[in-house]
Amino acid sequence: MSERTFLTVPEHVAIIMDGNGRWAKQRGLPRTMGHRKGVDAVRETVRAAGDVGIKYLTLFAFSSENWRRPETEVSDLLGLLKAFIRRDLADLHRQNVRVRVIGERNNLQSDILDLLIDAEQTTRNNTALTLVIAFNYGSRDEMARAMITLAQDVEAGRLRSQDITPALINARLDTAGIPDPDLIIRTSGEERLSNFLLWQAAYSEFIFMPEYWPDFTRELFYAALETYASRNRRFGGLVEKTAAAVGT
Repeated sequence: MSERTFLTVPEHVAIIMDGNGRWAKQRGLPRTMGHRKGVDAVRETVRAAGDVGIKYLTLFAFSSENWRRPETEVSDLLGLLKAFIRRDLADLHRQNVRVRVIGERNNLQSDILDLLIDAEQTTRNNTALTLVIAFNYGSRDEMARAMITLAQDVEAGRLRSQDITPALINARLDTAGIPDPDLIIRTSGEERLSNFLLWQAAYSEFIFMPEYWPDFTRELFYAALETYASRNRRFGGLVEKTAAAVGT
């Protein structure tokens, strides 16, 4: 039973969770406190997405560029990710949430990699919301890795170059089997994708919100969904394509 009725609900919502550090600075707190408060916003958003019937929620948790941040901040971010999985995995499993992780896995520390694999394996048969965690993720890197596999197949004679199609490229991306995002939300007032889902965002709707991620609430999420529902998505044509209506 959802708390709100929307004319349409996107099948897939992706979020760039931005502004943790600025939220902390505004309050005279260490940046790490902003990241910790941001985890609470993650939990609330996952629950809200499930409540209104969204099928896929992708969260940009840690980019491939985030390794350039100060070592102490990177360590805290990784610690928060590990704590979130250890603390919340059982609850997500009870909610029938499936966890998928996208991003480069080579050279990850074994303790982190094992946790990510365990989260995917534990929840692999769940059928409600799919929570996609973009970790060590960069869209250009993702596309380059996909191109390498296609080139290897061409070199080995398993594939002709003229047979490469957008659908075949889709199948080689980290998001294979996941529909493209209908809606991408970014918090903190920044208005760019920052190397996030560049291929998949071809026909996504964008909503940029001024609030910092730790202040992101269920009501702000609902406001974004209401804005999305008011838009006319034509996908390059003249006929409107809408998502399925949902009720309470």
